[in-house]
Amino acid sequence: MRLMVTGGAGFIGSNFVHYWSQQRPNDTIVVYDKLTYAGNPANLAGLDVELLVGDITDTEHLAESMRAARVDCVINFAAESDNSRAVRDPRPFALTNVLGTQSLCEAARLSDVPRVHHVSTCEVFGDLALDDPSTFSEDSPYRPNTPYAASKAGADHFVLAYARTFGLGVTVSRSANNYGPRQYPEKNPPLFIVNALRGRKLPVYTNHWHRREWMSVVDHCAALRTILLEGTPGRTYNIGTGDERSAMDMALFVLEALGLDRDRHIEIVADRAGHDRRYLLDSSALRSELGWAPHTTFREGMAATVRWYRDNPEWWEPLVSR
Repeated sequence: MRLMVTGGAGFIGSNFVHYWSQQRPNDTIVVYDKLTYAGNPANLAGLDVELLVGDITDTEHLAESMRAARVDCVINFAAESDNSRAVRDPRPFALTNVLGTQSLCEAARLSDVPRVHHVSTCEVFGDLALDDPSTFSEDSPYRPNTPYAASKAGADHFVLAYARTFGLGVTVSRSANNYGPRQYPEKNPPLFIVNALRGRKLPVYTNHWHRREWMSVVDHCAALRTILLEGTPGRTYNIGTGDERSAMDMALFVLEALGLDRDRHIEIVADRAGHDRRYLLDSSALRSELGWAPHTTFREGMAATVRWYRDNPEWWEPLVSR
């Protein structure tokens, strides 16, 4: 297979490239990335991949790159993804996530790429009440609450519209929150880990009882591999673990893993605008139809994540100083 990974120098994208290279070493991988602040060529160190620098909103360049590489499958991770940045300036999220995804679909159509997978998020569904027993299924209505979530919802609609209108062979996945190595340290959990390693306080929102469903990035990559190889074009798939944790739970785990005291290292900060209360995905379709299941427990995966940041300060220190 000749695979193009857009946004492949970012957190989940680069972990996917590492995973795919290990699972399918004979495949050809081309990474297409704009290399914004969160895209880091160091994330691809040691891999036999081609890195093309480009913007997915540039349809012509993207299509030329697909044709030149003779790509037969594209997986799209390229996105602006930080909720706090989206509150400060929503426009880049609309440009990259909505127009960029439309541009990618058009480039794939013009280049006769038979297979496109788009990586989305659980946040397109909005949020659940803390005591709500329900979950989000693949058919749940879209009710995004934040500029970031709205931009990802718009992207999903374009991808599925290209399937219906032009016959593009697409699938879409929506995942729970990920943790793992090589995540830009503006987000939780790397923000907590890096702050703790630097002797700084861990900023926990006022509404710290809000919960997120968490999963290892490796389990996410395994699910994406399953969907790419066995998924049905035109389908959407939820990827989740059912393991919910609050921000305070995450902070306390990081401090425990590093042997630090809770009372001295946690700071309560003002809540973010539009802060969703809770997400929880029903991933039974992916499990029953394609046989995927997560294999990493929260404690195992997060302990490994803390160790990775502790053991690789040369990766995150330049980013923090920037």
